[in-house]
Amino acid sequence: MKYSTGMKQAILKRVIPPANESVSAVSRETGVATQTIYYWKKQARNGTLDAEGSEVKPSSRGPGEKLGLLLESRGVSDEQFGEWLRSHGLHSEHLSLWEQELRDTVSDKDKEKREEMHRLKEENKQLKKELNRKDKALSETAALLALKKKAESIWGDNEDD
Repeated sequence: MKYSTGMKQAILKRVIPPANESVSAVSRETGVATQTIYYWKKQARNGTLDAEGSEVKPSSRGPGEKLGLLLESRGVSDEQFGEWLRSHGLHSEHLSLWEQELRDTVSDKDKEKREEMHRLKEENKQLKKELNRKDKALSETAALLALKKKAESIWGDNEDD
């Protein structure tokens, strides 16, 4: 998997002084293999980290990175927008596509939540209906038991038993 230069730099800032976090802790948190982080550290010492030209293609960026870039692009002035796009290896079309992807994802989540809510309401309705039926049966059983006790107290116990 290729990682953006920005992500590499962010991880390296955490594992080299002054932050000096452990590589294994950063690896667990970010999901990047420890060997990869050690390799990046070695490249940074040699000065070859940025020379390899491994900038991630816009289509292979993760959803979190896409959202971050979308939000960052909103804060860039119109005069600096072209420069900002070039520095991140993007075209303005990428941002509009990502925005549409985000809208689709959110609308899909809303649709799923509505369907889940409908299913839960139906289930709740069925459970209330069943509870009402069982409540009536319990009341009927309690009434029959009370009548039986009254009958026994009036006429006495059944002598055939």
